[in-house]
Amino acid sequence: MNIRAKNMQTPLKRARGLGSAKDGTGHFIWQRVTAIATGLSGLWLLGMLLTLRSADYMVVHALVADPVNAAVLVAFLLGMFWHARLGLQVIVEDYVHTPLAATLAQLAILFVCALAAIAGVLAVLRIALGS
Repeated sequence: MNIRAKNMQTPLKRARGLGSAKDGTGHFIWQRVTAIATGLSGLWLLGMLLTLRSADYMVVHALVADPVNAAVLVAFLLGMFWHARLGLQVIVEDYVHTPLAATLAQLAILFVCALAAIAGVLAVLRIALGS
C-alpha cells in the first residue's frame, strides 16, 4: 500500500509543529526597512563626508551641529545598529544549536548593539547641543 494512502492527515495537519510562523515576516520587513533607511542616510553622510576633505575641526563640528545633519546621523546610527542586531540574531538562530550558548549570544548582541547605538547618539547629541 502507498505511504500517502496510509497517512490520512491533511497537509496543514502534517505541517503543524514543524516550526514557528509567528515572527518571521515582521523580522524580514524590519530588516529591509532598516537596510533602506541606513542606505539612504548613509548616502547623505557619504556626500557630507566628501565635502569635508580639507575641512578643519571647527567646520566639521559646525556641520555635525546642524540639526538636519545631526538628525540624519542619529537616524543612520540607530538604523545601522538595529539592522546589525537583526542580522546577527538570524545568524545565531541558524548556526548556534546549544540553547544556553544561543541565549548568551543573543544577549551579548543586544547589549553590544544597544551600547554602541547609545554611545553614538549621545556623542552626536553632545555635539549638536553644544556641550
